[in-house]
Amino acid sequence: MTKDLHLVGNDYQWLLTIFYITYIVFEFQALMWKIVPPHIWLAFTVFGWGLIASAQSGTNTWSGMMACRFFLGISEAGFGPGIPYLLSFFYLRHEVGLRIAIFLSAAPLATSFSGALAYGITSGYPHLAKWRLLFLVEGLPTICMAPVAFFFLPDTPDKARFLTEEEKLIAKARGVRQVGSVERLGGIVWKEVGLALMDVKCWFTAFMYFSCNVGFSSLPVFLPTILNDMGFNAIDSQGLTAPPFFVSFLVTILSTWVADKTQQRGYTIMVLTTVGGIGYIMLATVKSVGVRYFGVFLAASGIFPSIANILPWVTNNQGSDTRRGMGIVLLNLIGQCGPLLGTNSFPMNESPRYIKGMAISAAFTFFTGFLAFGLRCLLVWENRKLDKLHGSNKNRVVNQPGGEGQESEVGEENYGPTFRDEDMYNMSESMKLAQHRSERFNMMWKAWFSFRVVDWLDLNGPWTSDEKLDRFTKTGVGNSLGMVEQHAM
Repeated sequence: MTKDLHLVGNDYQWLLTIFYITYIVFEFQALMWKIVPPHIWLAFTVFGWGLIASAQSGTNTWSGMMACRFFLGISEAGFGPGIPYLLSFFYLRHEVGLRIAIFLSAAPLATSFSGALAYGITSGYPHLAKWRLLFLVEGLPTICMAPVAFFFLPDTPDKARFLTEEEKLIAKARGVRQVGSVERLGGIVWKEVGLALMDVKCWFTAFMYFSCNVGFSSLPVFLPTILNDMGFNAIDSQGLTAPPFFVSFLVTILSTWVADKTQQRGYTIMVLTTVGGIGYIMLATVKSVGVRYFGVFLAASGIFPSIANILPWVTNNQGSDTRRGMGIVLLNLIGQCGPLLGTNSFPMNESPRYIKGMAISAAFTFFTGFLAFGLRCLLVWENRKLDKLHGSNKNRVVNQPGGEGQESEVGEENYGPTFRDEDMYNMSESMKLAQHRSERFNMMWKAWFSFRVVDWLDLNGPWTSDEKLDRFTKTGVGNSLGMVEQHAM
């Protein structure tokens, strides 16, 4: 590609940089998932991405490739950040991490397969330039997936054709428990955009994402070159990229599963970033080829899974869809500036060791763990403050409206998988049944959630329940389901 496009100097770095510039500028498209039906928006962005990715194979100049990369960044910004947001519509806080990881793990998995694919393509003798063929192989299958997204992706649980009516009721009950009201399952509440921007937790996760992305973005781009500089030829370098990223894929799935079950994302991220930082240090300081290749395994197994645990953390501690959406926008707006630093920290004149780039990646990876510790301390403080003001949620009992003297433990996912709270007594009989069914469905997780959790802010504690009771008595059933995030945030 360097020869065909007549690349000189920093031309290649600019092809990487222009993608991230447009990706950052157009991050607001994450909110389009709440404005445009998701199946339409996803099909549009997937088709656009595949078309532009394929068009890269036909460029003959640096300016033409720059134009393709410009529009590719716009398409990516409309797709990538919205998927975790969409998943938060369907899953509770202790469920969404693994689902986001399955989506994000496609990155290391695809990187491992792309290395093997590139190995197979470049080891042959196609009539078409090898880099052009790679772009076609990546772009054309993506175009074919657009109709699949359009016809099969459900916009909400209510519209999922594969669910029965009873299952849809259960999904709606779970959604009420997640965001606090039925109404907030759709549409943007604009006043909450400002509240999200003033929430320090959003800024913590945004800078964690920035720090992690410094190494996250550069490793897969420059790894074949790094392996080549270790003494492997170009073809073997492509093949050797596959094993580290496949291991990273496995660690991504395992770490998010553990974080979901233990509800301790902070500790998980701290462990992962320590592993990743050590890997970068080994790459920067050790000369042995075998040890450096092992460092690649550590770096990939630390940096990719950290990203997969940061994204669900930003959605876990916001009390409405709007605030979650804005949190994701801010996360990507700041976080995607990291690749601008990361991809420009490996200049070709510092080959083969790239000591400065490795050192920068190691420093920011460790800094991500430090920020995770800071956010965890903040959540400890906020939860203790809420407990002090309103009492602990673990064993609190309250009078239920309409219950004629009944008392019950307040439902809170931080302490147990029960789906009971005051709102259940305000619902229709079918919704009550759905609540009971989903409670029974989730009882298997009770052993995991029996201890005090500090990684998540209490979004539905007894102070919220008291507020709901007061609103119920004053305004009636129709207005009593709202989550009062202003007390939590």
